Amino acid sequence: MPDLSFVHADTRPPRSARFFLVCIGVGLLAGLMSGLFGVGGGTVIVPLLVLLLGFDQRFAAGTSLAAIVPTATVGVITYAVDGHVAWIPALILAAGAVVGAQIGTWLLPKLSQTALRWAFVAFLLVVIVSLYFVIPSREAELVLTWITGPGLAVLGVVTGILAGLLGVGGGIIVVPALLLLFGTSDLIAKGTSLLMMIPTAISGTVGNLRRSNVDLAAAACVGLAACATTALGAQIAKGVDPFVANVLFSIFLVFIASQIAVKAVRGRHQR
Repeated sequence: MPDLSFVHADTRPPRSARFFLVCIGVGLLAGLMSGLFGVGGGTVIVPLLVLLLGFDQRFAAGTSLAAIVPTATVGVITYAVDGHVAWIPALILAAGAVVGAQIGTWLLPKLSQTALRWAFVAFLLVVIVSLYFVIPSREAELVLTWITGPGLAVLGVVTGILAGLLGVGGGIIVVPALLLLFGTSDLIAKGTSLLMMIPTAISGTVGNLRRSNVDLAAAACVGLAACATTALGAQIAKGVDPFVANVLFSIFLVFIASQIAVKAVRGRHQR
């Protein structure tokens, strides 16, 4: 049997000028989306690395997770300047997500991926419709109480489970949940979501590095480029009307839902 432990090293694209230009372009787009919507940017990074540079899906996901660390850090700083980060709630969410991710990976071989993907698409469609009826107040805060504290922990666990099962980023779940269930300002939801991602992304990246599942050159290039536009995205989010922000976020969620639906259809056909 051949040794496949370092199979990724043979499939990495050559370090050409095109390689670095693509990584920079992907990073610039991912950073803008991250700052604007409070997501990690993996939903942009992973498919583009696969499509444009021929990355393996898992390898692209590991590289994306590493790139998210500096991207989310810049986003948090930008939102925190104006007080749009709930620090302790973010840590509660992160702790729950770490636990949930372990549950999700345990459940992964036991559940139908196709059914899970269609259920998540249905969930996103409900969120998309709700965003046109629930307009967040920019003055609303995320206050810790005996109800919201445990609620955040549960949300973190659910987020982690779905991340482990579907490979989706936490921001796709956390931002709309904070808006619709906790009545939080859209800006605080985004800033808090980005902070929650940092410890989760660091933990995942350490594990991926041990498995040689990260292209460090690509991750550094994408991450640094993303840092250049994350603050711009956050400033745009602060400047637009809350309803307009909801509309933009709903369009982004339609893009995510269509991606997951395509995977669900392909998964069914491969059975």
